[in-house]
Amino acid sequence: MKNNNLMNLPRGRCSHRSRFLVATLIVCSGGLLGTGLASAAGTATSQVPNDPFPLVHIFTFLILMLGPFKIIGPFAKVTRGADAALRRQIALQAILFSTIALLIAGFAGEYILTKYTIPLPILALTAGIILFLVALQNTLSQFGPKTSGREAETVPNPTLKEALSPIAFPTIVTPYGIAALVVFLSFSSDLQSQFMIGGVVLAVMLLNLVVMLNVWRIGPVLNIALAILGAVIGVIQVALGLQIINNSLKALGIL
Repeated sequence: MKNNNLMNLPRGRCSHRSRFLVATLIVCSGGLLGTGLASAAGTATSQVPNDPFPLVHIFTFLILMLGPFKIIGPFAKVTRGADAALRRQIALQAILFSTIALLIAGFAGEYILTKYTIPLPILALTAGIILFLVALQNTLSQFGPKTSGREAETVPNPTLKEALSPIAFPTIVTPYGIAALVVFLSFSSDLQSQFMIGGVVLAVMLLNLVVMLNVWRIGPVLNIALAILGAVIGVIQVALGLQIINNSLKALGIL
């Protein structure tokens, strides 16, 4: 989550509704993170099981890779000159394109990956490396250089085509997000588990939609709250990625 992505928002008065929305997002995410940490602590010394990714861990990983932390800046920049109706249409279409693309790519990739009969510890190690590197990159990016005024220029005449690019692709749908989703689906033991992961993707997309629809009303409160929450999630995901790598290496007999 680059802090420079969060600096292009107008500074207005936040309504009680906006503050309630931000507080709700923080409380819900905090509860999920707490559950994930407790689950991680209980399995920190275990080998790689058939399903090493609890649902709360999957949500935590996907919220960083596909969630709203990296969407706010680009969406605010693209829609600065648009009216409320156009901003709403751009947000809705971007979420529709992203959801369809993720579900198709995820299930198609999982089907192809299973044909190679790769051992589960290798898949877990692959997922751990991807998740660790992405989380580390996002955590360290907070200390990177600020965006210059020239880089923050807005789109002069926003249209619905911005919903497809750059909002849906590559802002929401990222290559590493698809890769992680494919691995998560590959570890699913049955169809019900795969549909639950699909439900997690839909939940993350719904959260993205809520944030985009309220980004101009929430203003500075969302700026600060999501920057802090994103930093916390990033650190947790670095630790979880290392845990998965450690468990995978033990399962392979390397450690």
